[in-house]
Amino acid sequence: MDDLAFELGISKKTLYAYFPGKFDLLEAVLADKFAGVEAKLERAACAQPHNFPATLHDLLAGLQRELHEIKPPFVRDMRQKAPQVFKVVERRRAALIQRYFGKLFVQGQHAGMVRKDVPAKLIIEILLALVQAIMNPPKMEELGMLPKEGFSGIIRIVLEGALTPKGRKA
Repeated sequence: MDDLAFELGISKKTLYAYFPGKFDLLEAVLADKFAGVEAKLERAACAQPHNFPATLHDLLAGLQRELHEIKPPFVRDMRQKAPQVFKVVERRRAALIQRYFGKLFVQGQHAGMVRKDVPAKLIIEILLALVQAIMNPPKMEELGMLPKEGFSGIIRIVLEGALTPKGRKA
């Protein structure tokens, strides 16, 4: 907090007036980050609403850009020192995946690009389970991967199973 107050050119007292503690500041930063991510995903989802491949590409590209900013030590420290905040991050992440990919997979089924023999809700649950199991600091360290690499691999595997041949070509 000392370093941050110095960087901002304000007193520590002023900083604490807005953020009573480090975790309050962390929560505010993450809330702002999630709002930005959600706005980008919303724009991507609405840009070409009837073009499944383009929307899927835009959503994935947006998430990849955001994941590029996340550094494993930050996530590890947050999980260890602020587990309640980490749980909020996991819930928000799951909600964004359900909202944007769930809707997109249903649209993809209507367009013949996503398999219809597997419910879209099940595809999303599989995606969420993989993200939950793999996109955490211990597993990423064990695999020797960065978050963007792990997420990219998960998406490739889920989409290989979920997309029809028509969807894979597009």
